[in-house]
Amino acid sequence: RLFAHWEAVARTHRVSLPRDMAGPIAQMVRHSQAREPVPYVSLSQHGKCEEEAYEERRYPAGKWACVTMGEPMYEQSISMSFMKLMRYICKENSVGCHLGMTVPVLNEIHLTKEGTELEREVLTAYYLPGEFQQNPPVPMDPEIHIIERAPLRVITRVFYGMTTEETILREISLLWELLGSRDTVLRETYIVASYENPSIPQRRNEIWFICQA
Repeated sequence: RLFAHWEAVARTHRVSLPRDMAGPIAQMVRHSQAREPVPYVSLSQHGKCEEEAYEERRYPAGKWACVTMGEPMYEQSISMSFMKLMRYICKENSVGCHLGMTVPVLNEIHLTKEGTELEREVLTAYYLPGEFQQNPPVPMDPEIHIIERAPLRVITRVFYGMTTEETILREISLLWELLGSRDTVLRETYIVASYENPSIPQRRNEIWFICQA
């Protein structure tokens, strides 16, 4: 029943769910309450009409497991990448055990020069739990790369629901409206941070604007 539910979710993302994902899905559900947050420092919070409009944060350097996909649709790319990462997290690694889930999972995107659509390639990144930061387990999948990401300063804004190219472009536009003109923020590269699994309809996401070093 659990596999059938995730199979239906996968279809909404225009991907098919391989049978070998049954084990990783069961493990992820079993460990769903233990999710380690990616560490960060909040630098400032900015409100509008008594609501938090956006927040500025600094994330330290750290090791991430990354996969890059370039499928026709954004949701296809992140779904296929995360299936690979799930296998790595659950067992297909050099220590042969469940590594533990961290949140958020990051999806780094690039806009075309016109700024009207997303480039095909999306990099999906999973932060390695604290106990594995010094000595990351090696992935069995050659398409997963362990990367040391530099410290990151970002401006973030929360949004809920599905993450499609349309919703992402809308959220980018909304945050630019709130910020006004800023030369210190990258204009072609953004990050979509996902906090919950894709089976949750009104799941929490954030759009991140990357501050220049």
